[in-house]
Amino acid sequence: MSIGHTLLGLLESGPRHGYDLKRTFDEKFGQDRPLHYGQVYSTMSRLLKNGLVEVDGVESEGGPERKRYAITDAGITDVTQWLAQPEKPEPYLQSTLYTKVVLALLTDRSAADLLDAQRSAHLRMMRILTDRKRKGDLADQLICDHALFHLEADLRWLELTAARLDQLAKVVAP
Repeated sequence: MSIGHTLLGLLESGPRHGYDLKRTFDEKFGQDRPLHYGQVYSTMSRLLKNGLVEVDGVESEGGPERKRYAITDAGITDVTQWLAQPEKPEPYLQSTLYTKVVLALLTDRSAADLLDAQRSAHLRMMRILTDRKRKGDLADQLICDHALFHLEADLRWLELTAARLDQLAKVVAP
């Protein structure tokens, strides 16, 4: 996820302080990985330097100075271009899981046990996500569906690989 583009998009509704940006980001996108304040302020500093945001005001009200940021026309253009650009599909051709299976075969370890353990871990995560989806709002349901579909694809791969372990062993560890 592009943190900078996401913060720019949040600024389109109006100027905000870094604290407000972090809070909104965490509510909408960061439930599992909230932003650190330092990440927000370093990103805003970079966006300011690049002319994508400007300081709309500074308030101190008895505490440290708080900058209010506003998106610039260049920032709006940047977000528009980013949103229009499709994400690169990830073919997962350098899978850590595949590497572990091959290394298990090469080192005379049980690739079947590895696949079974991974299958159990996937099923556990799928149960957690399904429960979260059942209790969540629409946004949470959609993000859980996305994760669940990826895990289902991984499970299909695990089953296929388990069925072909003998063939794979002959190819990678003759």
